[in-house]
Amino acid sequence: MNAGRLQPTHPPPAAYDEAAQFLRARCPRPPQAGLILGSGLGALADLVDRPIRLPYGAIPHFPVSTALGHAGNLLLGCINDVSVLVMQGRFHLYEGYSAAQTAFPVRVMQRLGLQCLILTNAAGGLNENFAVGDVMVIEDHISLPGLAGINPLRGPNLDDFGDRFPALNRTYAPQLANLAQDAARRMGIRLQRGVYAYVAGPHFETPAEIRMLRQWGADAVGMSTVPEAVAARHGGLPVLAFSTITNMCVDNLATAAQPDALEVTEAAATAVAVYRQLLTTLLPRLVLERTANG
Repeated sequence: MNAGRLQPTHPPPAAYDEAAQFLRARCPRPPQAGLILGSGLGALADLVDRPIRLPYGAIPHFPVSTALGHAGNLLLGCINDVSVLVMQGRFHLYEGYSAAQTAFPVRVMQRLGLQCLILTNAAGGLNENFAVGDVMVIEDHISLPGLAGINPLRGPNLDDFGDRFPALNRTYAPQLANLAQDAARRMGIRLQRGVYAYVAGPHFETPAEIRMLRQWGADAVGMSTVPEAVAARHGGLPVLAFSTITNMCVDNLATAAQPDALEVTEAAATAVAVYRQLLTTLLPRLVLERTANG
């Protein structure tokens, strides 16, 4: 290896095109919206009408999901007459993937011309006014890996997608968050709003780290979502993101309780009914909003 030569940090540009072409050839209609299902939410895949189910391993250059509660399938079909691409599970740094690899599907979605992306995750509650089972609309994030340079945009810029230095102050599209809030209010669903702290995992946070994140202004903490949101923002794809509060974070050493991965996925599954109501109503409005605003 030449010490002076930069090593690639992204898949080659052709990889995105090959994966997109593979999916385009199998889509019943051009996809309008993408949906990435986090831990415990895989059952939402049954919202898709007459889905075409593709294991990640069958898609050129796709990583393979190894995380608990992530089925590792991509579904093509429609939800309430909106053409969708739905991922049952995602990829994480703690699985050994690079930040660019975790964001690979988002780049493929951008190649397919999607109009919006919905991200979901399971998260620990930092805000003491939250409760297990709450759903939080993400308004902003704190990315500890990103601040340390573990970032999907690291390396040579992908000019076909976006600028070298994208602004992140509107990573989570406010107009889409407002539509979600309005739809939830009409259905009698309580949505929290707040800041998501992104950590690399796979261990849960220490009590001292929990107290620090709370002081920094974070409302929930988890191990995903941000690389995908950053890649989407870089490429101009509007993002709406939700966290399911699956456990309240342990913030002192004297507490005997401790978080558990199985508990997290089981708690996330209890929110499926909320998401089912919300998504079927919200998806057509999100696509309409995106179409109206170009």
